Amino acid sequence: MEELYNFFKVWLSVLASLIYCYAIGTMVPKGSARFFCLLPILCLFLLLPLNLSSIHFRGMTAFFIAWLVNFKLLLYAFDKGPLSSSYDNNPSISFSRFLPVACFPIKIKRESHPNGDKPNPVRTKVQKSMTNYAVKGLLLAMVVRVYNYREFIHPNVILLLYFLHMYFFLELILAMVGVMARALLGLELEPQFNEPYLSTSLQDFWGRRWNLMVTSILRPTAYEPFLRISASVIGRRWAPIPAIFGTFVVSAVMHELMFYYVCLEKPTWEITWFFLLHGVCLMVEVALKKAVAGKWSLSRLISTPLTVGFLLATGLWLFFPQLLRCKVDVRAFEEYSALSAFLKNVGRASMNTIKS
Repeated sequence: MEELYNFFKVWLSVLASLIYCYAIGTMVPKGSARFFCLLPILCLFLLLPLNLSSIHFRGMTAFFIAWLVNFKLLLYAFDKGPLSSSYDNNPSISFSRFLPVACFPIKIKRESHPNGDKPNPVRTKVQKSMTNYAVKGLLLAMVVRVYNYREFIHPNVILLLYFLHMYFFLELILAMVGVMARALLGLELEPQFNEPYLSTSLQDFWGRRWNLMVTSILRPTAYEPFLRISASVIGRRWAPIPAIFGTFVVSAVMHELMFYYVCLEKPTWEITWFFLLHGVCLMVEVALKKAVAGKWSLSRLISTPLTVGFLLATGLWLFFPQLLRCKVDVRAFEEYSALSAFLKNVGRASMNTIKS
């Protein structure tokens, strides 16, 4: 109960802070003045998750506010991004819309972009059914059940189960958040995942299928600034290559921060090396695509197993071992057990009340 109280206090602080941010946006012009007015909130959001002891509460709160909300507020300081007045060609954004868009990892589906381009067809055509989510929920429950027999399972298989656990958990949690946000906003939202196991390349995986909210927030905060700098040095044609690597550097730093919130241990920098490796490989991939200019490509039957195999191999090598070292699995199951016991006690209390 104490942890729930702390969770409530943290999010009450987030609410009060975002009221302040919205007011600043209406009174202070965009630019450095607005940025310095928002800077205390950016610092506060880095500290707030540390008030939580549950790895689930702390991890998800850190992802929501220390990363996504802070990046949205950085854009908001310069009237860019989903909180800006120009995002949907509206003269202003209402507070009832500002709050959920700021708080939640959601992206509103738009008919057109500010530059007049059509939306990415890969994203807009994705429609997730309830059956899709039900199957993934069932698979998540099966993965959790299999953990009971971990002493009989090879460590690499356990790491693979962690990957499946993370994917199913993230997709289901973000989908539930999306449902709540859709009910509040009354708007159609873009899905957060697009079946990443069907990826045909690293570019396809990172750009169109995996955790699309992070992709959409890294584009204006990291990729586009790096792209402008690179274009002024080496020209527009090859500018995306170093911009990709710069974006992965930012992503690596933020993932290290997220892992710190979860583990509360000194980083080993394996997560950084994971993202730097993928950044270099994606640079090579994009350079090769530019060199062949569409004259040759691998069949999906070949490219998909190669892509998924590379992701699994590098994840098992660099990404998931850190979770094992800080015993995230043990702590997570302790929390699952505590939640189960709490729900059973609530159920017994309810039944006793009904009988009396």
